[in-house]
Amino acid sequence: MTSGWAAAGFALFAWWFSTGIILLVVNRAERAGPGAPARAAWLCLPVLAIGAAGVALGRDDGSAAGAYAAFLSALAIWGWIELAFLTGVLTGPVLRPCPADVPEWERFVRAWGVIAYSEMCLVAVLAAQWLHLEGAANPVALWTFATLFGARLTAKLNLWLGVPHVHAEMLPRRLSHVASHFRIRRPTPFFALSVTLLTLAAGGWTWTAATAETPVASVGAALVAALTALALVEHWLMVVPIPDGVLWRWTEARGARKPAP
Repeated sequence: MTSGWAAAGFALFAWWFSTGIILLVVNRAERAGPGAPARAAWLCLPVLAIGAAGVALGRDDGSAAGAYAAFLSALAIWGWIELAFLTGVLTGPVLRPCPADVPEWERFVRAWGVIAYSEMCLVAVLAAQWLHLEGAANPVALWTFATLFGARLTAKLNLWLGVPHVHAEMLPRRLSHVASHFRIRRPTPFFALSVTLLTLAAGGWTWTAATAETPVASVGAALVAALTALALVEHWLMVVPIPDGVLWRWTEARGARKPAP
């Protein structure tokens, strides 16, 4: 599977399927009782361990297969952190809705407090990958994780600044307070900057995939290009009234939010 098109299709499927699995676990855990979400997150810790092992062991694998393995390893790590967030295990110290009359600086501080532990965990993992994969033959895991992190950051900032469509109905009940920190309004100039940067990034990764001289660089760039394009689509769904939850109907994930990408 050294074809760029095959790699892009694989990335699309892996993103869709892994997102659905997270939603399925969160949805079923919520229905199982108060302690079930936390248990589900801890029981899924082997996924995190497998992802970390894949990143560590695949550092010097410059093959196309190595690129796919690194991509999946990064998704596994990212997916567990998202699952921990959605189940309430790894959120932040702020667990109450944001009052409507607070000043902007306080709304920002409260919004940070909602996701602080999760975000700090993501930064720590990103830094660890950066240090471990510096000069590596296979940096695809770092490319993947950094792309997911950057897209998440711009998505969260846009939700805080304000967009027309928030899709808060997909949040789990235990995270219903998160939506109070978002704002429904016309998109700000930051939205235009976000989609421009994502468009340029997707184009850059596509060019890299087309001109790369090694299998790992070619396949890895194609995987990340597809992931960046997905992040771009998700950003546009903040301003276009198209429900994205229909893609995961098979999870019956009422009340569970799709993780941002």
